[in-house]
Amino acid sequence: MKAVVCPKYGPPEVLQLADVAKPSPGKDEVCIKIRATAVTASDIYIRGSQLPLRFLLPMRLFLGLTKPRKPILGMVVAGEIESVGPNIRRFQPGDRVYGVTGFGLGAYAQYTCMKEKDSMYGCLSPMPATISFEEATAAAYGGLLALQRIEEGGIRRGQHVLVYGASGTSGTMAVQLAKYYGASVTGVCSTRNVEFVRSLGADNVIDYTQDDAALPVGVRYDCMLDTAGRAKSSPLKALCKQALRPHGACISIDDGKLELKWQRLAKLKEIIETGSVQPVIDRTFPLEQLAAAHAYVERGRKRGGVAISVEHDDTE
Repeated sequence: MKAVVCPKYGPPEVLQLADVAKPSPGKDEVCIKIRATAVTASDIYIRGSQLPLRFLLPMRLFLGLTKPRKPILGMVVAGEIESVGPNIRRFQPGDRVYGVTGFGLGAYAQYTCMKEKDSMYGCLSPMPATISFEEATAAAYGGLLALQRIEEGGIRRGQHVLVYGASGTSGTMAVQLAKYYGASVTGVCSTRNVEFVRSLGADNVIDYTQDDAALPVGVRYDCMLDTAGRAKSSPLKALCKQALRPHGACISIDDGKLELKWQRLAKLKEIIETGSVQPVIDRTFPLEQLAAAHAYVERGRKRGGVAISVEHDDTE
């Protein structure tokens, strides 16, 4: 099968297309015919982009000191079940699925194997019937993370929610999910994304690049969702935190690990199929251009997710 391997840490150019052995599922595994994957911020860090030393050392100890122990990176899958082990109960061949492989990685390939039970090595669920495989990758990663943080914040009808970083993969999902739960949403983004974020349903949009950027007068927020991450700061971000109600919550995508739960993916499926939420894809690259996709994501200018389409010879 075709896969993209990472033989060493470094810039996007270290990624190489290769022929590797197709995996076979174990007794409690499914083999997924991957139709689409994604390039996420986590993939960029794993590949070897610069991180603060306190994060870099633990990551390298776990993933490999001098090179990745698992050379096929990638954490997001959308595709079809090709075959199953004898102990599988939730899936059968032909099922369309989406999920996150976690520390199992392996998504930059035509096939990968996953367990059907949740673990640090992934979670898997039937994918929404109303979206493409490429769109499913944005839901699987950005949607899973956004829904987790929204549930942690207890967001509900009548609240005022601010989404900082509203144009990214998690941000676009967070805006729409907060609206789905009945909140009034203020999105924060750059100039080029103001109208885009408004089109997602945000009630107010603030351009953080403007020197006179200000919050709506008199509005106090029940929750601030920082989908840009704590490493990114601006004068406006500090003002946003000051605008929280006395017991308001400031929740960042950096606050704790992503919980790999198939039930949350199943909930996302139901929400998306109502038409209330639409995952956003900025660009789609073929698997052969994965290095270019990494370079694009690393520039930090994307709207929504960046998907990778995985082609197959369906006569095989």
